[in-house]
This record gives sequence, C-alpha cells and structure tokens, in this order.
Amino acid sequence: MEENPPYLFVPAFDGVRAPVAVTADVDGAVIDITVHGAWHPRLGATVALEIGRCLAESPTTIVIDVTGVTDPEADSVPVWLSATQAAAAADPPARLALCLPAESALATRLDRIGAQRYLSLFGSPAAARAALTGSRPLADVARLRLPPSPGSPSAARNLLGGACEAWNLGAVLHPGRAVLSELVANAVEHARTEMEVSISRRGSALHLAVRDRNPSLPRIIRLRPVEPGRPLDERGHGLRVVHADSVAWGAIPSIGGKVVWATVRDRAGRRRRW
Repeated sequence: MEENPPYLFVPAFDGVRAPVAVTADVDGAVIDITVHGAWHPRLGATVALEIGRCLAESPTTIVIDVTGVTDPEADSVPVWLSATQAAAAADPPARLALCLPAESALATRLDRIGAQRYLSLFGSPAAARAALTGSRPLADVARLRLPPSPGSPSAARNLLGGACEAWNLGAVLHPGRAVLSELVANAVEHARTEMEVSISRRGSALHLAVRDRNPSLPRIIRLRPVEPGRPLDERGHGLRVVHADSVAWGAIPSIGGKVVWATVRDRAGRRRRW
C-alpha cells in the first residue's frame, strides 16, 4: 500500500508522452516543476494535482517551467490562475512563478488579461530563482548533517527540541520529534548515506526535511500478518508514524538523491491520521 504517490510523473496519452517532474531544494522552500509536451486536459489535471501536493509542503516559492509545453490556444490559463489563487491562500502563502517564452500564445493571453499583477512571469527558471529567492523572507531554519549511524535519530530529535524551544512551538514538539526521528531512521536503514536534516518554521507549523544520496523514493509497505511461531516483522511501521503525526508528507527527487519531508501542525485535540 503506497500512501505517498511518486513525485515524478511521466504520463502518456494519445501516444504522446507528457512528463511532469518535480524537484526541491533541501529545505523544501523552493520547488521546481517542469512540464513537457502538448497541453491536454489530462496533463492539466496532473499538473494541478502536483501543484496541490507541492503546496502541502508549505514552500515559499514554486517555479513552474512550461517552456517545453505546446499550448497554441493558451488552454492552460485556467490551471495557472487557479494555482496562483491556491498559492495565495496557502498557510503560509506561497509565491508562484511561471517560466515561458515571451512570444508564446500563453504569454500573450496572460498579458492580455493582466495576470502579471498576481502571477510572476519569467523567461527561464534561473531568472525566476534570481528574482524571487533573493527577495523572499528567510524562514527560521535549523540544519544538521548526519552520518547513517544508529545515533543519528537521537541527534535529530535534540535539534528539533532546541528549535521548538527557541521558536516557542511547544505544541508540535512531541509529534515533530516522532516524525523527524522516523524520517532519519528510515534514511539510516534504507538510504545508508550521509544525510542533511532541515527543520523550518512555517508560521505555527514545522517543515521537516531529510535529504540523502539515495534516489529511491520511500513507500509504505503492507504489514505482514502475525504468523504463529514466526518473529513479528516490524518493517513498515516508521512511515506509518510519519503519516499519523503529520498533516502532509512526501518525497521529492533532488540532485544526487531525494528529499523526504513532512509538515507537522498542532492537532488541537484532533486524532492522529491513520
């Protein structure tokens, strides 16, 4: 049972492959979405779904590169306008940037309807990053580089405890410690590489991220039934804890590996997710 869908889509329809690729920086503050292929309603649905998943990560900026998209009638405009509204309504709000050729039909239509007032348009992802990431407010963040050793989960929990105390986020201390501990333990057991732990304050929530050097994305596995005379298989419990104690989590490819992330908020008496 896979609770977290893969964050790299390569859908196919009408014989045309139209990939949507998502990558993030180590803090999850800036997420890049690259879209290729002929625009089609099913591609639009996939893009909208991916943007929604990325917003769950509480990024400050989402850079969407559509320079490889064929959209002669500018049919994709509703998707970009809806995404901009969703980003503005996120908690905390995120900024959306669309990268496209200035001479394209999409750019012409967006200019005609005055979309530049609330949607940032750029010619390339590099230009978008230079303009947006340099001006965004720096979030409170704590980072730690850890080896793939048994003591790393404890070190990560201590880092989170100090961050919650400094940021006065005691309400998310215990679920945050549980989630981060499992993310790090999962990296120790499965990635077996050096990792970078990042804890960011996003309003009253915590964004937790662990970057390792193994590109394989994690998934929740089915728990094996208890069999008489056989030892209990504990595998698969870690990510279930992450799912239960976070409001959202996932995995995003990064250069040379992946980032596994989770967002933790005060449950205010609500039950854990199962």
